[in-house]
Amino acid sequence: MNQLPSRVRTGWTRRQALIAGGALATGLLTGCRPMRPMATAPAAATATPPPTLAPEATTPAATGELRRKLAQMVLVGFRGLALDAANPIVADVRDRGIGGVALFTYDVALQQWERNIASPAQVAALNASLQALAATPLLIAIDQEGGRVARLNERFGFPPTVSAQALGERNDLAFTAAAAAEMARTLQAAGVNHNFAPAVDLNTNPDNPVIGAIGRSFSADPAVVVAQAAAFIRAHREYGITTTLKHFPGHGSSTADSHQGFVDVTATWQPAELEPYRQLIAEGLADAVMTAHVFNGQLDPNAVATLSRPIITGILREELGFDGVVFSDDMQMGAIADNYGFADAVVRAVDAGVDVIAIGNNLTFDPAIAAQTIDILAAAVADGRLSAARIDESVRRITALKAKWLRT
Repeated sequence: MNQLPSRVRTGWTRRQALIAGGALATGLLTGCRPMRPMATAPAAATATPPPTLAPEATTPAATGELRRKLAQMVLVGFRGLALDAANPIVADVRDRGIGGVALFTYDVALQQWERNIASPAQVAALNASLQALAATPLLIAIDQEGGRVARLNERFGFPPTVSAQALGERNDLAFTAAAAAEMARTLQAAGVNHNFAPAVDLNTNPDNPVIGAIGRSFSADPAVVVAQAAAFIRAHREYGITTTLKHFPGHGSSTADSHQGFVDVTATWQPAELEPYRQLIAEGLADAVMTAHVFNGQLDPNAVATLSRPIITGILREELGFDGVVFSDDMQMGAIADNYGFADAVVRAVDAGVDVIAIGNNLTFDPAIAAQTIDILAAAVADGRLSAARIDESVRRITALKAKWLRT
């Protein structure tokens, strides 16, 4: 969900702005865009009653009940350093019951700072306000990979972080664990409970503009990536922060940025790019997985990964055995927005196996996007494109993910 303007007011290029801002807004969902991490507070989550949206055995007949379930499958970005009654996110959380929000530092559509993050105290207060509105614990997510992709950074008074590339090159697991633990403590104090990290893309193309070139990959060696990611994840778990492996089935070999448009990795992708997922899933270290908006004709000649049943259900769920939450990358990114209708893409993503539709609401801003997404999904259930059973699968996974915070 990382989102950066093609040009910012200063006249920088998109890539320059990304780097200068510590990955201003480049990477929420596909992991391509660096995005400032949102802090999740396990303490706040612990004080909240456990999730109550466990799927029911019967088909939901009441429109209200169905919409509550569908709302849990929606995660959106929003504007504001603090909440007031007029902010659309208040109704989205309190009345609609959306499942999650994403925090950003830079507002791409407005081309200005002060989107959601100004200081440690401000972020903690904002997230506490959000949680207070939610009947079911709210997933508050951020991109806090380290290095250039760290929403909570020194600019706003947070501790410095180390990039994945620097950690992989040092390859000292104790050092990685300590660096990740400091990130997790920062997230916990800020009230962020979910980190859209680590990126487990292999650094097979060091010039990749959204992965290798900005230090987001641990290594080109799957064994190093697995060991580093495992240390990163375990450190986060110590502080009650859940994590996301991204970007499935691999974005490291790309030569273009899926934030900006169609990206085809058919000729460059290698089967080894699945290994970090295979091993981390087998070790029980995958809380969630985020899809990549890349086209990979080796795996599916008909759709980008986010919309691909063969890739998400076939490979990730059936072959690799993953039954946790699958997040889409930002559904407003160019790879989706420029090539598919939003409504069609949302339904196709869920049909493919995605559990949470992530919408940065930053490349463009629509205050009604959460309600519209719920409407789109409800219409798809009503006309049979999506089944009630398919929705219940996602609700079960989302409920299980949120329950992890309460066990810490």
